[in-house]
Amino acid sequence: MGADVASLGLLVVLWACVRNSISMTSDLREAALQVSGPLPCGEWDCECAFTRQRGCCCAAHDFFNLEERVFTQMMGQWGALKQLNGQIEALAGGRQVAFTAAMTPMTSCFGPFTVDVPIPYREVSLNSASGYNPALGLFTAPREGVYSFSFSVYSNVGSGGERLYHHAVLMQDGRPVASVWEDNRDDGQDSATHTVLLTLPPGGQVYVALQSGRELCGDTQRRNVFSGYLLYATEE
Repeated sequence: MGADVASLGLLVVLWACVRNSISMTSDLREAALQVSGPLPCGEWDCECAFTRQRGCCCAAHDFFNLEERVFTQMMGQWGALKQLNGQIEALAGGRQVAFTAAMTPMTSCFGPFTVDVPIPYREVSLNSASGYNPALGLFTAPREGVYSFSFSVYSNVGSGGERLYHHAVLMQDGRPVASVWEDNRDDGQDSATHTVLLTLPPGGQVYVALQSGRELCGDTQRRNVFSGYLLYATEE
């Protein structure tokens, strides 16, 4: 019985405190409504605090600033992620296409053959987008565009009097588009370089072929080189 009385007394005291708190809040609200000028609330929302409701609404300004900061940081991260994704897509999608390959150094000759043979540029120093196949000496375009191709042809048959006899042709999808050649007994060695621009569809193929009956000799310094790169894409 004594415990029940004590509990009842405690409830009465608490109710009195709550009534006083409500009364003080109401008094503050009424006083705020009587002020004609701006209320000294700093960054707090006085209109919300005194005329609408109590609670977290009063910190709306702070929450807004926090939201703006988080949004700005998220946009910055999104921009960085988009840039990284663009770089990955550019490489994976074949926008950055380039290759350079050379013949393996030799003291003997490559050729002659009874048919035209692709020149084996097997020593690859660059092959972005993996468009060049060193086993076949063949470049396959990963995407439609305008490509630049260069090939250097070098042969050394020793002293003068030996026949310098080579003929290399740049082939696009089985048809010749450019060539360099030499046929004389006056020079022991000679070289030439050719550069062309070609429009290729996806899957278009380019290689350099040594013509039948011709030969490349004595290249000990990797002077026979085949290279190319995507100048710009033309697909939509």
